[in-house]
Amino acid sequence: MAAASSMTIQLLEDAIAALIQRCPDMRTLRQIHAHCLKFPISSSLFAISKVLAFSALSPSGDIAYARRLFAQIPNPNLFCWNTLIRGCSLLPHPSAEPISIYKQMLRAGTPRPNTFTLAFLLKACSLLSAFLEGLQLHCHAFKYGLHASPFVQTALLNLYTKCENIPSARAVFDEIPQRNLFSWSAMIGGYARVGLVNQALQLFREMQEAGVVPDEVTMASVISACAKAGALDLGRWLHVFIDRKGIVLDLELSTALIDMYAKCGEIHKAREVFDGMPVRDTMAWSSMIVGLAIHGHVRDALQLFSAMMDSKVAPNHVTFVGVLSACAHSGLVSDGRRYWSTMRHMGIEPLMEHYGCMVDLLCRAGHVEEAFSFVKDMPIVPNSVIWRTLLAGCKNTRTSDEVVETAAEKLLEMGPLNAENYVLLSNLYATRCEWDKVSQMRRKMKELGAKVVPGCSSTEIDGFVHEFTVADDTHPEIQMIREALRDITERVRRAGHEPSTSSVLHDVVEEEKESALCEHSERLAIAYSLLKTKSPAVIKVVKNLRVCLDCHEVTKIISKVYDREIIVRDRVRFHRFVNGTCSCNDFW
Repeated sequence: MAAASSMTIQLLEDAIAALIQRCPDMRTLRQIHAHCLKFPISSSLFAISKVLAFSALSPSGDIAYARRLFAQIPNPNLFCWNTLIRGCSLLPHPSAEPISIYKQMLRAGTPRPNTFTLAFLLKACSLLSAFLEGLQLHCHAFKYGLHASPFVQTALLNLYTKCENIPSARAVFDEIPQRNLFSWSAMIGGYARVGLVNQALQLFREMQEAGVVPDEVTMASVISACAKAGALDLGRWLHVFIDRKGIVLDLELSTALIDMYAKCGEIHKAREVFDGMPVRDTMAWSSMIVGLAIHGHVRDALQLFSAMMDSKVAPNHVTFVGVLSACAHSGLVSDGRRYWSTMRHMGIEPLMEHYGCMVDLLCRAGHVEEAFSFVKDMPIVPNSVIWRTLLAGCKNTRTSDEVVETAAEKLLEMGPLNAENYVLLSNLYATRCEWDKVSQMRRKMKELGAKVVPGCSSTEIDGFVHEFTVADDTHPEIQMIREALRDITERVRRAGHEPSTSSVLHDVVEEEKESALCEHSERLAIAYSLLKTKSPAVIKVVKNLRVCLDCHEVTKIISKVYDREIIVRDRVRFHRFVNGTCSCNDFW
């Protein structure tokens, strides 16, 4: 009798499993679950776990139903715990719930986690960039003897790269004996995320030597590294590699190419890739619009936005950042206001970046008082970038003391150790002839030990990205670079240039100011490019800060005196210098 009963339950369990496998929706699942409760299998953990798995993991499932069902299981087994952890990690909006469930499991004392438990949890941590929790899970991997599992190692690698902890990611990567495509792609993507382009490309070469064939994800990561570093030659080579290897140009990879060409100064090539896409999603349209905006092709950017709307592709937050920044780059105040209204009408709630674009637009156009009122009416707390933008506007437009003092107070409150704030205020007070406040800013800066973020510029020569910082003496060819700089300075001076020393701290004597300007990082990069390349090769420089007024004027003169086209990407936009003029029309 017992054997027959056992066989009956087994047959019922198999039947239930088969039904759930073909289950189309939650309505049907509830009916199956109800039938389970009528038969002897009502207490079968196997059958209940199948119901739990569908409700937690199926696209047609219901995580709330899974939670309620799990709460009714007296002694969940490891499969049930893993199912709920995984289900909660797959939700559209990542949360710390999987970690909470794991803590509940540990408090219960049984069962012990396995490789799937940690892999699901580490994925949840990577979605949240929860580095500290991930670090604890790494310790648990050693505690439970799971650290050598490929699933756990891959999940750890993904976590550390997402959290931009590259040393930890590389340590895990080096411990993986059999590296698969995902492992290589994750590590390359990690290097790309933090701008270590040379390391990303070196690892890409090692991947090829190991006989691992890259896919669309790998190529998108490597191309993103080129975009961050402005490494155009490498980006071009990778594009050719994609075509030669027959790698599918999916939406993500095509968008990465658009972004790379735009950020490397080849906006026409970016447009060529965009125009060749058979299907374009929101990100593709947005990337192209942003690219046109940062190159100063304002009308093209706004026309493309109109075409996007005509194509019935819904714009997102990124799209409107591109549109509003395009308006800011050309002082199109009326257009900017109209697009702001359009964004609000479409139900897109403005983020800090959008408010920043509007403040920038108003300040550039000289409407600083209006910008101040706009900031005061913001429903979210303005960040330091917005207050800094207001103060920069005050340098060019005579404004009330209330605007200056309010913005200064807020800025120093948010960033008391940020030297850039003190430099900005010092120079602003100097333009207003408020010398006591200039001295006060300089004194505060010294007392707090605030250090200025050094300017850093890079240029690509023969497939390698060379980086320079202000007054850099670490480059192996620095003596030759300094000789070239002296020649540049002399030829620029003979062309009639008078150094604009307002970009340098005001308590430095004029001669030292001029010397400091000559050591700005973009001038070192341009000098090195002049040494290593010949016309008609375009000189391309990427800078981490906004280019100063004097360097902008000097670069215009260099382009004319040396008959070279120079493209500089600063943190605001692109500047294309040709024959003594700049594409920004001196409006940046």
